[in-house]
Amino acid sequence: MPKPGLATIFQKRKDQPNSHLSSQPSQSQHHAQPEASSSKRKISSLSQAAPGTDRTPHTKRAKTAAQNLEKAAPLAERLRPRTLADFVGQPHLTGPGSLLMNLIESGSSGSMIFWGPPGCGKTTLARLLAKQSDAVFKELSATVVGIKEVREVFEEAKGQLTLLGRKTILFLDEVHRFNKSQQDIFLPYIEQGYIQLIGATTENPSFKINGALLSRCRVFVLERLTDDDISEIVARAIHRVSPQSNQSHEPAIDITDEVQHVTSSQTAVSEPPSSPSQPAPFPAFPQLTPQILKSIASLSTGDARTALSLLELAISTSPSIPTSTLLDSLRRSVSTSYDRTGDSHYDMISALHKCVRASQGSAAMYWLARMLGAGEDPMYVARRMVVCASEDVGLADKHALPLAMATLQACQTIGMPECRINLAHLVAYLSEAPKSTRAYEAYKRAEAAAQLDMTLPVPLQLRNAPTTLMKELGYSKGYAYNPDYAHPVHNDCVPIQFVNDVFLRKEGDMEGKMWDEDKLKEWEFKENDGQDWGGRDKFINGNTK
Repeated sequence: MPKPGLATIFQKRKDQPNSHLSSQPSQSQHHAQPEASSSKRKISSLSQAAPGTDRTPHTKRAKTAAQNLEKAAPLAERLRPRTLADFVGQPHLTGPGSLLMNLIESGSSGSMIFWGPPGCGKTTLARLLAKQSDAVFKELSATVVGIKEVREVFEEAKGQLTLLGRKTILFLDEVHRFNKSQQDIFLPYIEQGYIQLIGATTENPSFKINGALLSRCRVFVLERLTDDDISEIVARAIHRVSPQSNQSHEPAIDITDEVQHVTSSQTAVSEPPSSPSQPAPFPAFPQLTPQILKSIASLSTGDARTALSLLELAISTSPSIPTSTLLDSLRRSVSTSYDRTGDSHYDMISALHKCVRASQGSAAMYWLARMLGAGEDPMYVARRMVVCASEDVGLADKHALPLAMATLQACQTIGMPECRINLAHLVAYLSEAPKSTRAYEAYKRAEAAAQLDMTLPVPLQLRNAPTTLMKELGYSKGYAYNPDYAHPVHNDCVPIQFVNDVFLRKEGDMEGKMWDEDKLKEWEFKENDGQDWGGRDKFINGNTK
């Protein structure tokens, strides 16, 4: 019995109401066929039905199964681009003359790691690149498979290459989920050319990918999509899910300009453009007002998957729902992209620390609010501020470290949400406190000197002499106990090699400090109301000491 074709499935869907959300065939259709064949024996008795009835009930069941799986797939999955020409964003990778395209055209792309934020097109790009070659394509996700499944793919790839001369491309999503020891399994197969690995990760490969594996792969960085990219993706999606598009055999038109026009015009006027007198830009979906389209692009924050999920929510909403209600639903449906174990975690704490160091209290307070609002552990922030109290404020304010330790204890005792007030108090104090890195820099200089030779002996004058033998050997000989004297005394306190080295420099010592006139002028213009810095006179004529 012939299996139903895609055209048959789509024709059946066209006759059903609300079929516009499933305009693209899902890959899950291919997995529906075994269910149909396995059910053939169960319903074989139905094939003896009365004349005139459908004698192929298993075919109907296969259609239903395919349609059910297709309906279950999110809109973002159903609307993935089918060709590189349909891919939106990442022009530095997919544009003419780009390194990646040149490698693909030359056939020597090798193994690759795609690194970028969620929803920027890593998986889609990998699938499209695989279509450019006749290699066998295998796709796995490190979130659901282990070494056993990967090894099976490798053995199959080895057989394909040996018997048929075809290479295998393995796309491994979330490759960073394999620890560095597990990643070693890839090395011999990549080295011998049995597979071409395309890994995708949202984490920094420098920290998450085995160094040996990283050296065998090219790393391509994908950027967060721009609002214009998101607008184009949304425009194409609206056209593809539009009932008129599904019922027409005409080629798809590009309505990106229309979406961008209505979203940009929204920013040009102060009153809401979605008034009753203004026609909706998309008659099939009157609820997709310019304000809704702009909000989708804004709320997605460069994540195409999020944008299409929001679009799906908006399309499924009744047109009678007020725009304000729909906007509120869209905002509530978007979860934070902050990951307490990912790069954003380290990026934001770095931003907070550097703003405190620069005495930018308002900016530091913003990053503190961002982190705590996203669910960051307040103890982590407090511990970092304890470090900041000594690293950046240091000797300039003796109260900074006690306050930081008190804040750490307060966070431990009372927890969130109240301890956010304690952290705000500490961040404000550290931001406004004078700064001194003398102690921190002194340690770094001393550490560098100590690493030169870790075997240098302690000067005899500083050694303890609890026994007669030690005293006879000269331990502690000539040591002057400072409190016994009414005047300063000298002791040999460091190995002779470092007698003239000054690790802890005097307050105000500018040795080694940089003078950058351009940086100073930028500060004067942006933060000092264009006025000259008061300390400039001390540094004229190149005098920086």
